[in-house]
Amino acid sequence: MDFAPAALRADLAELGQQPEHPLSVGGAVRLANSVTKHTVEIPVSPVTPSYGLLHLLPRDLPGPNVPGHGRPHPEPDDDRERTDFFGNRVAYFAIPSPHRRLTVTAESTVVVGDRQGTVGLSATRPWETVRDHPAVALGPELDARYYVLDSALVATSAQLADDARPSFSPGRRFLDAVADLTARIHADFDYEPGSTSVSTPLAEVFEQRTGVCQDFAHLGIGCLRSLGLAARYVSGNLETQPPPGRRTLAGADVSHAWVSVFVPGSGRVDVDPTNNQFVNDRYVTTAWGRDHSDVPPLTGVIYTEGKTNKLKVAVDVVPVSE
Repeated sequence: MDFAPAALRADLAELGQQPEHPLSVGGAVRLANSVTKHTVEIPVSPVTPSYGLLHLLPRDLPGPNVPGHGRPHPEPDDDRERTDFFGNRVAYFAIPSPHRRLTVTAESTVVVGDRQGTVGLSATRPWETVRDHPAVALGPELDARYYVLDSALVATSAQLADDARPSFSPGRRFLDAVADLTARIHADFDYEPGSTSVSTPLAEVFEQRTGVCQDFAHLGIGCLRSLGLAARYVSGNLETQPPPGRRTLAGADVSHAWVSVFVPGSGRVDVDPTNNQFVNDRYVTTAWGRDHSDVPPLTGVIYTEGKTNKLKVAVDVVPVSE
């Protein structure tokens, strides 16, 4: 299957070029309304109080989106929303009354479409040209600088650069190189829920060759940054049930994560190493940052003297008719 987004395939055809590396687009792109429902449940011993921050509400996207809301239960005494440094919607809550179970449900209606439609011929240039493109002081190119530097959970290294180089051979087209790196991560690492935690170092993931979506996103970001490319971490959700003829994606019933690579003058290319494909209309973006620590779906503090059980997460992304 041709990996290139539709808009880019047309540009390549005009130049008489073909994409080099097979990476699935996941089917035809469509403009679709989706209802996203994300529930996090934490059974706990008696708690007084609890405080939380949520990155569960989709970012403002083009189209007639219903902004949505996050509903903690029990009812919080303090419940507010703000926009963080990266432009994400962040909800805060405080529940001072005693409770044994904390449930947070976020529900939104969003419109999603062609995620790669703005990527032009810059993505077909040699990857070194994309890396060395002179940055400017304003606009998205300034924003991209944040995603070249080391972050709390992703540090550049010679090991990561060496692991990326087979994909980024001299003069190779940028899009082909990114596609190849994505495919190699998918092939070389096993998706195994529970094999890692949010604090598992990249070096450990690299050694054990297992992980989950956030690990594979961190790995892809680390490889790209180690070569000087700007890559950010994207958190979101996947369509729960696939349309007829399309496969169920790994991570569809929990929070998901993928990689977004900056292309100067064109936009971004989003890839999902967990499922070896470009991000398409089955993905709903909730937040982005330098790594997972910038955009955890739910984080906070609870005060208890008893045992806290493992949290339960359920995600439903369901397409609806217009």
